[in-house]
Amino acid sequence: MTDVLRRGRASLAFGFFAQGVAFALLVTRIPAIQDRYGVSDALLPAFLAAVPILAGAGSVATERLVKRVPPSLVLRWSQPVVFLALLGVSAGDRMVELGVALGAFGLSVGALDASMNMLGVSLQRSYGRSIMLSFHAAYSLGGILGASLAWVGARWDVALFVSYLPVVVVLLPAAFVGSRWYADGEPEPVREGAVKGASVGFKVLLPLCLVMTFAYIGDSTVSNWSAKYLQDVLGSSEQLATVPYNVYMVTTLLGRAIGDFGVRRFGAVAVVRVGAVVAAGGFAVVAVAPGAWVGMLGFTLLGLGLCVLVPQTFAAAGRLFPGSSDVAVARLNVFNYVGFLIGSPLVGALGDAWSYRGAMLVPMVLVLVTLVYARSFEAQPDRYGGGHERPRTADVGRGSNGL
Repeated sequence: MTDVLRRGRASLAFGFFAQGVAFALLVTRIPAIQDRYGVSDALLPAFLAAVPILAGAGSVATERLVKRVPPSLVLRWSQPVVFLALLGVSAGDRMVELGVALGAFGLSVGALDASMNMLGVSLQRSYGRSIMLSFHAAYSLGGILGASLAWVGARWDVALFVSYLPVVVVLLPAAFVGSRWYADGEPEPVREGAVKGASVGFKVLLPLCLVMTFAYIGDSTVSNWSAKYLQDVLGSSEQLATVPYNVYMVTTLLGRAIGDFGVRRFGAVAVVRVGAVVAAGGFAVVAVAPGAWVGMLGFTLLGLGLCVLVPQTFAAAGRLFPGSSDVAVARLNVFNYVGFLIGSPLVGALGDAWSYRGAMLVPMVLVLVTLVYARSFEAQPDRYGGGHERPRTADVGRGSNGL
């Protein structure tokens, strides 16, 4: 049974990796997509906003779907749709075709994100120790590869379809074959004092929803404004302005690669607190930076701090609602997209109305609010993450059974 867990963990990590590649290929080639379809600057925000809105709808639908089928089955069939939708974005030439492709991408990516994290929470519970950050590290690695491939495509002026096709041809069948080993862990018995499945309500989940939103406001600030901030505010060259996001992605990967060890040693509450303080420090450094290199130090700190918050928020939902973690994860995942939708427009509006330096203080304060809710990440004494761990059991009662 231990082999079942190991194969399940490896195949799920590859699923996270593949998703990181796909998402990075989409968001980093937005200018090329805009040129291909002739999308105006005025219309572009509507297209971009539609993806996270539909992803939220996909996550809500997944909450209901997993009551009838296991999350592994949802993940197995939603991932190919994500890749095919990505290819569809590169293959059309009419606005309506772009709308259909992005709509399919948004809905399927919401189902995929929700089901991936459901399986991650379930596997972590079966392992009896923190492994959630390792899955998100795989996602970060995929994001770095996808962004690098997108850079190559843009550098050599490769057509979108030609750029996307090899990636889809390689990753889609690999992910589909790997999905045979996805493992759905048995639901954890509801212990005394835990929240029962029927009682998963917004009020109880609210602290984690807020933390998720604040984390993604911070993340979207970096992804959407780091280059502009370095060039327009800190006076860097155009080439140097592309570096902060890459630095952020690399430090996110490093932080997640070692983060599980920190959770096992010091507990989730301590790791989340440290992450929030480091991320807030990063925003502060960016806000007061006298030049580009100090600004990049701030973005480095942001990667190290923000990287732990999202995986630990999903893990905390699994501990808080042991009898119905799938429902909790699906609802929590919606706030991933809420933060993404709020973050970039918020910073842009504040930057135009006030100053971009001042705008960086807003996500700083929001990330610090995480400290108020840090206790929501606390584990029960008889569960993993509370200073000691359960024996490594392999209680995996159902798998994807190759469907």
